[in-house]
Amino acid sequence: MADPATYRPATGTIPTRPGVYRFRDEHGRVIYVGKAKNLRQRLVNYFQDLSVLHERTRRMVTTATSVEWTVVGTEVEALTLEYTWIKEFDPRFNVKFRDDKSYPYLAITMGEKVPRVHITRRPRAKGDRTFGPYPQVGAIRETLDLMLRVFPIRSCTAGVYRRAERSGRPCLLGFIGKCAAPCVGDISEDEHRRLAEQFADFMAGNTSKYTRRIEQRMRAAAAAMDYETAASLRDDLQALEKVMEKNSVVLSDATDADLIGLAQDELEASVQVFHVRGGRIRGQRGWTAEILDESTAPDLVERALTTLYTEGSAPKEVLVPILPTNLDQVRELVGRTVDLRVPQRGEKKDLLITVGENATEALRLHRLKRTGDLTARTKALEDLGEALDLAEPPLRIECFDISHSQGTNVVGSQVVFEDGLPKKSEYRRYSVTGAAARDDTASMYDVITRRLKHHLDPPEKTEEESRRFAYPPSLILVDGGPPQVAAAQRAFDELGITDIALAGIAKRLEEIWLPGEEYPVILPRTSEALFLVQRLRDEAHRFAITYHRSKRGRAMQASALDGIPGLGPARRRALLDRFVTVSAIREASEEQLTEVDGIGPALAAQITAALTSEQGTASDAETADDALGVTVDMATGEILEG
Repeated sequence: MADPATYRPATGTIPTRPGVYRFRDEHGRVIYVGKAKNLRQRLVNYFQDLSVLHERTRRMVTTATSVEWTVVGTEVEALTLEYTWIKEFDPRFNVKFRDDKSYPYLAITMGEKVPRVHITRRPRAKGDRTFGPYPQVGAIRETLDLMLRVFPIRSCTAGVYRRAERSGRPCLLGFIGKCAAPCVGDISEDEHRRLAEQFADFMAGNTSKYTRRIEQRMRAAAAAMDYETAASLRDDLQALEKVMEKNSVVLSDATDADLIGLAQDELEASVQVFHVRGGRIRGQRGWTAEILDESTAPDLVERALTTLYTEGSAPKEVLVPILPTNLDQVRELVGRTVDLRVPQRGEKKDLLITVGENATEALRLHRLKRTGDLTARTKALEDLGEALDLAEPPLRIECFDISHSQGTNVVGSQVVFEDGLPKKSEYRRYSVTGAAARDDTASMYDVITRRLKHHLDPPEKTEEESRRFAYPPSLILVDGGPPQVAAAQRAFDELGITDIALAGIAKRLEEIWLPGEEYPVILPRTSEALFLVQRLRDEAHRFAITYHRSKRGRAMQASALDGIPGLGPARRRALLDRFVTVSAIREASEEQLTEVDGIGPALAAQITAALTSEQGTASDAETADDALGVTVDMATGEILEG
């Protein structure tokens, strides 16, 4: 525990201008980010007598070992920079809103030449039109299926689209009328784009003109006794009405608003947001946050607004249960034309109460789930610390595994658990080559050595990368028994690492091996500590296997085109788009090869020579087999007779 007096800056050196400050711990990690209208007034408050500080503030300043600040021009800049740094550094003592689930969105890639509609959980890409978030993926899939009946725009991947272009045949969706098939020219690209714009317009809430248009066409077809067309249009109209019914009407048609509900106790908070467009609830999302500082309800509303609108635009109205701290700065961030207020009466107040009830229910469910989970995790870490004779529970554990196929494509994995939970942003993959790939112990020694070198001398990358490598684990686990543990310990000894514990978990009996010990540590079969170690081992194995399969797949996909000088990925792709297979490229003349974009006469000659040489090498191998009297099944490599 640090004494704040040891790193307190002289009062006269702290500027009186707006800015953002960062507290760091002994490992250089940012543990708290704050903003201030006047940096000097704010920072001196942290260095009062510890007895008068709030318990959470006292914990933060005694964990920190340094403080630094950045001066900005305005309070709005400070608000934005604070949000950016909290997102970048993930400080331990800040309130961080985390989505209580990964929400699906409906996205239309208007930035592409031929727009595509698809369901995604990723952040919005530039040029996309997105709708949602939706509470359940099933609802959005049904919506998409209904919409494609009326607005049959492309929904296939780029690979499927290119394959249809080459073959001249549309995919199944094109045959059943759920796609207008721009891939084969059934509709022009301009017409398809207009169709995509109509799709987006309808989803944005402009529904009445499309339903009226279809109804008029249906009545005209019926009057002309074209009953088949009228029936099809009737089904289209019913599909659109069903989509509209899914988004319940809650406010007047002209209302575009975000309603933010808040529920909190002393330790945690929950935020729910209803996105209302055209009077209908078009999306819903929620966050939960652990309160580790002195944040009040206005502070939490400010953080929610910053999270929502720093990277996105606000609607005409934003309705909140209580006005945020620093109201003027938040209005500047959200937009002066946006009506940010607390509704006092009427349907908007009633709906905001409903949003607040959703936040209360989300907090209750989160608390129930977290209570059991936190108790089990705390017990697991305490039991593991006692079993391994550690001074304190291992709050950060890194686990390593090696994966390969009979000694080829050797890879290593590093997974990280903090407070008993996986921290996937800090997982790492290692490619093992050369002498280090000769066996598991050499590979483990190589991977552990590289990890510890990063710890001792972080690479000159971004501050975030350096921070991740520099933060030491309390415990390193390796997947394996005494040989793997001994290999890892050799890396520890050579680099002089003595402040990190080391252990291995053997697969057969789930025993824990410590360096230099003759007998393993046996954890009880019902121990929470054993369950934690098993989760670590299984996660490291899964991560290693995933990388190994990816690397092996790339190796197996290598073709005769890969080694030809001057033939890069774009030209290889152009050749395969034109000729489809390597065999067809080998049979093509040099003149035919030069018809492909980027392929000149010299490169065409080089491709022909390389593929002819490759074919000759294969023939020589077959001749050699014949000379030896060997018959080989070329599909499996099996020797049939000798």
